[in-house]
Amino acid sequence: MHLSTAPSAEDHAAGLILAMTQRAQTDPARPLLREAAITAWTPMAQRLARRYASRGESPEDLSQIAVVGLIKAVDGFEPGRGADFTSYAIPTILGELKRHFRDRTWNIRVPRRLQEMIMATAKAREALMQAHGREPTVADLAEHLGVGEEAVIEGLEGSYAYRATSLSKPIGADGEVELSDTLGADEHGYDLAELRLVLGPAMACLTPREQRVVTLRFYGNQTQIRIAEQIGVSQMHVSRLLTRALAKLRTELAPDAW
Repeated sequence: MHLSTAPSAEDHAAGLILAMTQRAQTDPARPLLREAAITAWTPMAQRLARRYASRGESPEDLSQIAVVGLIKAVDGFEPGRGADFTSYAIPTILGELKRHFRDRTWNIRVPRRLQEMIMATAKAREALMQAHGREPTVADLAEHLGVGEEAVIEGLEGSYAYRATSLSKPIGADGEVELSDTLGADEHGYDLAELRLVLGPAMACLTPREQRVVTLRFYGNQTQIRIAEQIGVSQMHVSRLLTRALAKLRTELAPDAW
């Protein structure tokens, strides 16, 4: 009695690839076999794509990228070279996925060397967290990767170039505030810079004593008592000098006077 076993899905898929490569490019059956082979090997491409599911890309996008790699493998496979299809296809698909993460998902272009360090650092961090159940230190990552701590820090900082956050992203418990609402502020430095430009000429309207009192009070940050001791007058007189000087400056610095 002989037991017959049905061919596995992988055997069937391999047979489709072999049958396709045996057909001439002009054979009308070749495109049909190519399409059937791509469909048959797509589950393998999807399994490989799931390896990168934790990197923030949608599963659908990853699957499409993996299928692109699969199509390249189907079109480039040559059975006469001695390797079976999986040995050729798996590196091709993984290469397509890695190329996507390396070259296309960076919001800020960074050198290839830094991209590779960022990827290595992320992979080492995940491995060490699983092994030790805690967030690895910079020293842990450096030891694991066999590099200096400066290189690890560079990789960690460079990861911020990998994916930007949308300015429309809701934040806060109620989600009513968007990230853009928290960015930016009134910059008073411009007003101060402009004020400093006109303050010098405006000081010319003061008497020498008034100029000295204003300078000691607002640039020297001295009290009225201390100023009075320096210029030999009473504190009350210093107060009157300041009041008079500031009134002159307000008039001189009024917007209509600029």
